[in-house]
Amino acid sequence: MIRLHAVPGSRSFRVHWLLAEMGLEPEIENYRIADGSLDTDSYRDVNPAGRVPALEIDGRTLIESGAIIEYLCETRPEHGLAPLPGDAERAEFLVWVHYSETVATCIQNLNLQQVFLPDAAMRSPTVIGIETRRLARSLKPLERHLGGQDFLLASGFSAADIMFGFGVEAAFHYVHAAKFPALSAYSE
Repeated sequence: MIRLHAVPGSRSFRVHWLLAEMGLEPEIENYRIADGSLDTDSYRDVNPAGRVPALEIDGRTLIESGAIIEYLCETRPEHGLAPLPGDAERAEFLVWVHYSETVATCIQNLNLQQVFLPDAAMRSPTVIGIETRRLARSLKPLERHLGGQDFLLASGFSAADIMFGFGVEAAFHYVHAAKFPALSAYSE
């Protein structure tokens, strides 16, 4: 049994996409952020932090999208979605997988300010400005890196691209895509 605990439009998208690339179809349990379903004792038994994603697979429960991605790639190497330990691209792969969280954290902070605060008076224009600039700065290394290639690794599509697939699209809600032509092309 494979069960993915998810919130549509969240980081759980990464895990769902990777499972699809591997031809694995999970049972999906969808939650909503605002309805309290992640803050129940039964869900905290799955993920003590009350967050998604959580993946039940191989008789264990995994949390944190980066850890889940690494685990799936390492336990299912036949899909070729990650360089294995000892491969020349392994270090670069790990850097991009985890750098995706730098981008995702900026997006999360902006989402908190602009989507989840119920009253516009609670939003901080200063925080929004700072986080938007941080997001743009965090995208610049990606822009440079992708200027000469189609995927994050020179060898082609990998799970690192899946990790960024979530963040790149969301980033363009807050920064101008026109300022990042290579990243825009990559997103498409």
